Amino acid sequence: MQEIDILLDPARAFLVQIGQFLPRLGVALGILVGGWLIAKTVRFAVSRGLRAINFQVLTERAGVDRFLRDGGIAADGIAIFAGLAYWLTLLLALLVAFNSLGLNYATELVRQVVLFVPKVFVALLVIAFGAYFARFVRDSVNAYLRNAGVSDADLLGHIAQYAIVGFVLLIAIDQLDFGGGLVQTTFLIVLGGIVFALALAFGLGGRERAAALLERWFPRQPPR
Repeated sequence: MQEIDILLDPARAFLVQIGQFLPRLGVALGILVGGWLIAKTVRFAVSRGLRAINFQVLTERAGVDRFLRDGGIAADGIAIFAGLAYWLTLLLALLVAFNSLGLNYATELVRQVVLFVPKVFVALLVIAFGAYFARFVRDSVNAYLRNAGVSDADLLGHIAQYAIVGFVLLIAIDQLDFGGGLVQTTFLIVLGGIVFALALAFGLGGRERAAALLERWFPRQPPR
């Protein structure tokens, strides 16, 4: 009889562990279902709220919606932001569920993802507002230079726009904090190399062209 008890002890311990785990599993599943419902509500509220303040006008004028359409994505900028809010809420529910189950490694992994999602949200906001401001600067530069009688106003306006967009992308990448500054440093090195190559090529082989462009943009006044 004692030998039978010894053989049954592992089975009893296993059943006890299952009995302790099942209630926690039920609580975790309830948290996930509740979090899913809350996430859907948050997505709907964010979408309606952004459309109520005409945020789609900014994303359309900034070129974000057109970029998404060109990439074959049916969603617009507001849908992207609402989707991020949905997944952030769902990840928070998943974090609470894993924590209730005592899964420390999974909890830490989900926590890192939850901390990263707001950075993506802020980076997208920076890109949206920055792209809109870049287009505004381009149009302003074009209008001013045309009124001043400067040729190639469109070219100079696009140069101003791309410079601002590059700066905005650098801010967005810095917000995401990829690689501890490695991406930012690489971006600056590549940008500096492109500028240096253009300056070198323009200086060596385009001096006459540069003089002609300067004369056309800013013609010298005839002597009186």
